[in-house]
Amino acid sequence: MAKLYSECPQKNNNLNPKEETIDFLLNYSKALTVIHCNKWKFEALLN
Repeated sequence: MAKLYSECPQKNNNLNPKEETIDFLLNYSKALTVIHCNKWKFEALLN
């Protein structure tokens, strides 16, 4: 186990998400609302 932590992690700099993924996440975050009621939290997805 000690060997795993002592090795240098590989750097992967080519992490470019697809435009579809970005659009999906943005649309999801726009539709999501959180309603706080006393100690409760309700998540509503407005489509």
